Amino acid sequence: MIRIYGLSRQAGGRKILDDISLEIRRGEIFTLIGPSGSGKTTLLRLIDLLDRPTTGKIFFDGKDTDGPEPVRLAIRRRMGMVFQKSAALNTTVAENVAFGLKFRGTDTAQITQRVRSALELVGLSGFEERRAVTLSGGEMQRVAIARAMVTGPEVLLLDEPTANLDPVSTEIIEDLLIKINSRMHTTILFSTHDMIQGQRLAHRMGVIMNGRLAQVGSLHEIFYQPEGKEVARFVGIDTILRGVVQTNENGHAKVMLDHASLEAITPCLPGKKVALYIRPEEVTISIPDGVRRTSVRNQLTGTITRLVSLGPFIRVTVDCGTPITALITTRSCGELGLTVGMTVVASVKATAIHVRADPA
Repeated sequence: MIRIYGLSRQAGGRKILDDISLEIRRGEIFTLIGPSGSGKTTLLRLIDLLDRPTTGKIFFDGKDTDGPEPVRLAIRRRMGMVFQKSAALNTTVAENVAFGLKFRGTDTAQITQRVRSALELVGLSGFEERRAVTLSGGEMQRVAIARAMVTGPEVLLLDEPTANLDPVSTEIIEDLLIKINSRMHTTILFSTHDMIQGQRLAHRMGVIMNGRLAQVGSLHEIFYQPEGKEVARFVGIDTILRGVVQTNENGHAKVMLDHASLEAITPCLPGKKVALYIRPEEVTISIPDGVRRTSVRNQLTGTITRLVSLGPFIRVTVDCGTPITALITTRSCGELGLTVGMTVVASVKATAIHVRADPA
């Protein structure tokens, strides 16, 4: 539906986006993730035709968007945009939602009907006469979504729509986006630095790092098969080990590290330098000679060097000659009696290790 080729954007002598090529498919929810300042907002503004790229092309349904303003306006009217901090007119909720329809010259009776439908869609029926500036942040963001949806866009763009909201309001917005996509078949493209939110909503994801599109793929590909250290670190993979394939029998390889060896699944041949990526939730922690028994072959004994509380979870760092990070429940941590300096066994299945050729 939207095809982007070689897109770049420079401003103030700085390159904000560099050689972005991407396809957004009709009817999907596509999420842009990346650190703050990586270029997510700039890319959304370019797609929404609010700005023009320095180089590159954007095609909407096969039409080049780099045309005269009447052509660009016609394409823009097929899209709706919701910003992170949506501005509210100091009028009623109904007048806020109706703004785009009035701008297009829609007749009064139709405006009333469509505004009512849009507010029902976002769960704000009966709010028509409320003053928009008196609403909570979550309610105002839903008004902004209603204002975008009232014109019937084919594509809905959202720039970190829940960044300033509480967890309850965030969940309402997320459920609303799923409903809009499934019921109305609206293509949704939104940016977020909340990776968990991206996992909950997206059909596909793109990772933007330093103005470049580092990886595009399914949720499994992004979070479990990252294409490089930078993406891996961003999506929560702390354990990146380097070694050399010693043996490989039908894809089951033995990889030699500096202080140990691990078994992993990879087509890489003996002698190949590789990097091993291990997600923390794939690592199991146990006590040496404890009651627990496991068939997992990759078992490394080490010393706990750090315990970090993450609400219901604990991030455990174990020095096994090289640092290995595990994510376990707080309850499990208490049951095992884990403390810094304690000797434990870190176990990981061969199938849970993502192997990539190491360019270094």
